Amino acid sequence: MNSIVPSLELTDFDADQRLLQLHGTSLLIFTSIGCASCRWARRELPGLPLAVERLCWVDAGDNGGLVERFEVFQLPSLFLVRDGQFFGALQCRLSSIELNSAIQQALNLESAELP
Repeated sequence: MNSIVPSLELTDFDADQRLLQLHGTSLLIFTSIGCASCRWARRELPGLPLAVERLCWVDAGDNGGLVERFEVFQLPSLFLVRDGQFFGALQCRLSSIELNSAIQQALNLESAELP
């Protein structure tokens, strides 16, 4: 499967509204231009076979409000949102197998409101 996962860029100004309106599962990813792992993630994740409808990117350097609310302490940081509900942070390596496993585990947990 070589399809590209659709990507959106979110900011402090539109993230809440867009995440609440999006149907399906979104992987919210905080990155920074100065982070080598983040540049790798931006380049490689869209091409991986992931169990999400879209990737939602947040530039941590330009969106301090979201960084603070989501308590981002390292980059890249990944969070799962489905149908406007928050399923928490994903702690795993950035491979399709580990990401898909973490996504399935997170979706089995109780959801919460967005931070």
